[in-house]
Amino acid sequence: MIKNLLLLFFFGMSALFASAQINQGDKYFVAFTNKANSPYSIENPQEFLSERAIERRERYNIPVRINDLPVNPDYLQAVTDIGVAVIYPVKWLNGVVIQTNDPTKIIEIEALPFVKNTVKNVCLKKDESKAEEADLFALNKPYEMKEFFTEITASLKSASAATSFDYGPSLNQIEMIGGVALHDDGYQGQGMVIAVLDGGFLYTDLMAAFDTLRLNGLILSTRDFTEPGNNVYQMSTHGTSVLSTMGAYLPGLIVGTAPKAAYHLIRTEYTPSEYLIEEYNWIAGAEYADSAGVDIINSSLSYKTFDDPTQNHVYSDMDGNTAPATIGADYAASVGMIVVNSAGNSAGTDWPWIGSPADGDSVFSIAAVNANGQYASFSSIGPTADGRQKPNVAAQGASTVIASTSGGISAASGTSFSSPIIAGMTACLWQMAPDLRNTDIMSAIQQSASQSASPDYLLGYGIPNYATAGTILSDFIANRVTRDNRIKIYPNPFTDQINIIYHSSDTQTVTIQIVDIAGRQLYSKENVTGKPGLNYFEIPQLHSLRKGVYLVRISSEGEVLTRKILKSL
Repeated sequence: MIKNLLLLFFFGMSALFASAQINQGDKYFVAFTNKANSPYSIENPQEFLSERAIERRERYNIPVRINDLPVNPDYLQAVTDIGVAVIYPVKWLNGVVIQTNDPTKIIEIEALPFVKNTVKNVCLKKDESKAEEADLFALNKPYEMKEFFTEITASLKSASAATSFDYGPSLNQIEMIGGVALHDDGYQGQGMVIAVLDGGFLYTDLMAAFDTLRLNGLILSTRDFTEPGNNVYQMSTHGTSVLSTMGAYLPGLIVGTAPKAAYHLIRTEYTPSEYLIEEYNWIAGAEYADSAGVDIINSSLSYKTFDDPTQNHVYSDMDGNTAPATIGADYAASVGMIVVNSAGNSAGTDWPWIGSPADGDSVFSIAAVNANGQYASFSSIGPTADGRQKPNVAAQGASTVIASTSGGISAASGTSFSSPIIAGMTACLWQMAPDLRNTDIMSAIQQSASQSASPDYLLGYGIPNYATAGTILSDFIANRVTRDNRIKIYPNPFTDQINIIYHSSDTQTVTIQIVDIAGRQLYSKENVTGKPGLNYFEIPQLHSLRKGVYLVRISSEGEVLTRKILKSL
């Protein structure tokens, strides 16, 4: 009861400001200079974070920081008293989004002693002539039910009676990433919480595909930061389709990757237009998710250019530190969440690269493949402007099976759908090892992927195998990492290849060797980078070794770890 009251208090705080009449005028972000004389303190986080959000920080030893403190309410009140509409505070950036059509009000606000600056964002007016889904669904090609089953189903596998779910045509997109094995082992999202930041969730409250979520109380909340106070179930079908790849349950037609997870549905995208203000909406949505104790954020959104060209990003902005949404996404990851974001659908255009917040160094950016696991030609590419590897991994984003708002299923294309497929399955994987940090979970997924040894700028580390990722994690649950279990080698005995899982305490250079019992070196790979957390290495083509016992040595700065392996044939 206390937890529920806390959430009502905290979330109601910004709703109080949002309930003011929002006029049609320019929107501004007002940045404050400090959080001095705040009634809140980092010593009492229960006043502004839910019990679950505090528990996440404690579990991963993440301190509550000044960024987590709410914006000083006295500052908010002073801005409100000037006569502008206060839409919502943004605590991570220490400011507030306001709206006014009177430029003199901005002069008054900038004169306040605690105001750092103001940034004009948008003159937001509904353009009903612009298609609601023009940007988000430009590459999506829905199928009629008859066309779907005759054209696509024949090429997809059917679920066997041995699987936990009757996936129907959605089997391919789950089996492709090794998700069926996790589901069969009982990891179906139970106890995990996912926030979906999107453009709206039209008919989600009515569709049969989401009956199990509603009946089991798994839709925990809804929130609209774009037009505060609105009903998200009356806005855009994009979020509905995205959610269905994770949370839908229609046996024989579609089962999502995390059908038993809980969800917060958060509208941050105003689909009829595209302006910079939506990046601030994104941050506010991520803050809400954090405060509610969310584990994973899925964002099938990408920000590059806008209806007002003066607000456009340029490629050099995609450096992981510049775009507002990227700054917010990286901070969301720093408090222990996994942020999964679509790479974008702009390959082959003047801007083929990923957008914000997919460029964040802590963001899990997802490319798209077709039903056969081949690169989808629309999927945005890397690298980031500062040369980092992006995207991270890939999943089916071409002819992805989604729940149809008219009942049944349809197919759609875009990284909008590969992203939530990964987000949902990541929730199931994290459910297996909840004491491991977000970085360990993402590392295991990358190491399990089809291109882990040679990532590229199309699919990143490739298509992950969540069954393999589960194996990678199994011996490295927090508080069990010791000198004795920092290395796992499988299969053992082996015939042709071994896989090495190594837990590194920090970034260091390691050497991997295989020697026989006489000490003769048979294999060596030097200058291998071991990153903090789990590292995955493959040594293929060992069929020429004779049957017998060998030693694997991993030498790093100041220590040598050795394991015995057995060649069986």
